[in-house]
Amino acid sequence: VERVMQEVLAIKPDIVFLWDEAWFAFAGFTHTYRRRTAMYVANKLSERYKSEAYRLKYNEAVKNGTAENLPDPKKVRIRAYATQSTHKTLSALRQGSMIHIYDEDFQLKSKDSFLEAYMTHTSTSPNYQILGSLDISRRQVQFEGFELVEKSIEMAMVLRSKIASHPILSQYFDVLTVKNFIPEEYRESGIEEYFNPDTGWSRMDEAWRNDEFVLDPTKINLFIGRTGVDGDTFKNKYLMDKHGIQVNKTSRNTVLFMTNIGTKRSSVAYLLNVLLLITEEVKKSNEGLVGQAELMLQNRIHSLTKETPPLPDFSNFYESFQAVKGIPGGNLRSAYFMSYDESKCRYIQLADCTQYMEEGNVIVSASFVIPYPPGFPILVPGQVLSKEILEFFIKLDVKEVHGFHRDLGLRIFTKEALESVSKSASNGSQAQTIKKDDVGIKSN
Repeated sequence: VERVMQEVLAIKPDIVFLWDEAWFAFAGFTHTYRRRTAMYVANKLSERYKSEAYRLKYNEAVKNGTAENLPDPKKVRIRAYATQSTHKTLSALRQGSMIHIYDEDFQLKSKDSFLEAYMTHTSTSPNYQILGSLDISRRQVQFEGFELVEKSIEMAMVLRSKIASHPILSQYFDVLTVKNFIPEEYRESGIEEYFNPDTGWSRMDEAWRNDEFVLDPTKINLFIGRTGVDGDTFKNKYLMDKHGIQVNKTSRNTVLFMTNIGTKRSSVAYLLNVLLLITEEVKKSNEGLVGQAELMLQNRIHSLTKETPPLPDFSNFYESFQAVKGIPGGNLRSAYFMSYDESKCRYIQLADCTQYMEEGNVIVSASFVIPYPPGFPILVPGQVLSKEILEFFIKLDVKEVHGFHRDLGLRIFTKEALESVSKSASNGSQAQTIKKDDVGIKSN
């Protein structure tokens, strides 16, 4: 956070930073986490840039020609806003959230517009129970926040170590660690994992102090591929239906557990016991498999462990929906509202997409397509379907896909609609050229 803010302020010294700290409301109450929060960094930078020592450092850098990444102390203004879903990690009722502000120009530039936007998007009949719970959660962490957050980290570390070192659990599960998420070049500390059965604990604080990217230890990503069970089935059939454990975030081969200030040792013990019961059930159900059934199991395990589809890059917007030619950004609004006209849309089955594209046709999405998990759009209105996105979509064996109808297929714009919008865009460009020529401006 600090590095990003400093380098951006060197480019635009009065930029407004908007940080989404949705699951990070607890971070301000222990020093390891606090140094990566918006409000802490904003206060730190404000004091730094006002100091005489920094002014001397900046002037010296200007003389040496090395000030490109240093903000000008005469121009810099610290303006940071952070949103937190307080209810997710502190003791507030559902929907209880906060907006934190550190803006040196708030009174002069932002107060009226901020309050107007705030009043527009909030109710005139507030829920006083939610507001009261926000006060309680704030007061609680003021009194005992450090102890509670440190305890949640301890419980996460205990869970990680028990799974990694247990002779049965480690056969079926892996806790994904730092090296699984963060490339080596972004880990100055060299730390690969917080716990290793052979070498023990690593110093988490060192990684959080020096590394560009870090892994929050309270987010325990459990790899379940070797069970032969996909994430959605594991979540619903095994955890929720049989043992009453609710998990919101999964992928096709992982399940995410999170510890918080309310997690106790009994909670960790219960989860470990449930995981043992699940391994026993999986083992028993697989023991009797022979022939084709056994081969199917091995193929399923191989698919979940070795054939994970690579995340595709964004393709591009269709030429008529590009805001600027050759630039990835597009006119999403135009495509979105055009999709409201049913006569300009049709459906195509995924199985037919490859041949349709090989015939020289372009497939342009008319809706947001969001598979869950992972929960992010792989297509947006106006975006061209690429072969890589199609391959990812086909291999992503999840049941819930928003914006996609399994019976009808993918909703796309018709050929005629695309030709019509291309013609309109061309006419608009031609009219703009004529207008420039009329006033004596040479146009290419």
